[in-house]
Amino acid sequence: MDALSPSLTASPPPFAKLLGEMRVLNEIRRGWRYGPAMATDHDGEGRPVMVLPGFLAADGSTVMLRRTLKAANFRTYGWGEGRNFGVKADILERLDRRLDYIQRECDAPVALIGWSLGGLIAREYAKHAPDRIDRVITMGSPFSGDLRANHAWRLYELINRHPVDQGPLTVNLTEKPPVPTYALWSENDGIVSPLCSRGLPHESDRAWQVGCGHLGFTTSPDSIHAIFEALDA
Repeated sequence: MDALSPSLTASPPPFAKLLGEMRVLNEIRRGWRYGPAMATDHDGEGRPVMVLPGFLAADGSTVMLRRTLKAANFRTYGWGEGRNFGVKADILERLDRRLDYIQRECDAPVALIGWSLGGLIAREYAKHAPDRIDRVITMGSPFSGDLRANHAWRLYELINRHPVDQGPLTVNLTEKPPVPTYALWSENDGIVSPLCSRGLPHESDRAWQVGCGHLGFTTSPDSIHAIFEALDA
């Protein structure tokens, strides 16, 4: 993705916070135990939700979150594109086809929940087809500031063979999509700078601070609670 006009000066999280991402195993155990129980206070009324995985992750990484949302009576979908190796030139058209499939099953706008890189893709798709999207929720997604203020950009460039800020799509990452847009961010994020995933006030409708690490956004109870708030907003 070709990011235009970064709005923040930020740096990658310190190494100690990166090491702290190892606590994700505890958050996964807590999430599997408490996530579905949290769903009892919510009723999605059959509204469709699609969850987009982060860089190098696939739909398997969001199973627990989708299981919890399904328990709250949302119709949940993975993105159906396999492992997320990075942004491709035809990604918006491929998501068009995925939305075609979802909206044949339920004729309603779809809420997009995107984790890390998946959140950047969700924001750009909502700008591409706002009439199809109910809202966007990002989790630790670096939509603001420097795309190198994280610990993943070197690997991204190695795999995709282009600079992280000179991708196959020309976009303005900081521009808020024309639908309700919510950003989850954490000071405990050990991979993405919290400044970049929180952004500036005009770049989202609301930013929720949670306490999990980057790898815990789909499983940590406080993150799941914030996702329900954003879906109910």
